[in-house]
Amino acid sequence: MPAERPILLVEDNPDDEALMLRAFSKNGIRNPVVVARDGVEAIDYLFGTGSYEGRDLSLMPSVVLLDLKLPRIDGLEVLRRMRADEHTGLLPVVILTTSRERQDIHEAYRLGANSYIRKPVDFDRFIHAVGQIVTYWLALNETADSSGNGLY
Repeated sequence: MPAERPILLVEDNPDDEALMLRAFSKNGIRNPVVVARDGVEAIDYLFGTGSYEGRDLSLMPSVVLLDLKLPRIDGLEVLRRMRADEHTGLLPVVILTTSRERQDIHEAYRLGANSYIRKPVDFDRFIHAVGQIVTYWLALNETADSSGNGLY
């Protein structure tokens, strides 16, 4: 798998963050991981604002793993802002959340989520699920920039 483009993990729960990073390691994922702990930090990273002012915006994440229940700006609003901008509008976004609410699922897809996955509670199932998710989005999926047209 390519290791040059980062994975953006948007997760406010430190335990889930640690679990996700461990799952990446156990699955041999070598891509750098950028962790945003709330919606504002995610927006700042994606658009090069706030503490990410001056970040090289030509290096966009290979995939965004987005929780919904976030402080300051929730995941659905992050997704809405991403899809409204030409530089982030086609980035793969996987909603990775504990929410089972039909309204959340419907709204996530309506706003342009590429996938909606509930976090497995069981550790082994979680490790396996993360491996499948990341393998699919990093190694198997053809992205909008696969043609080399420089969309992101």
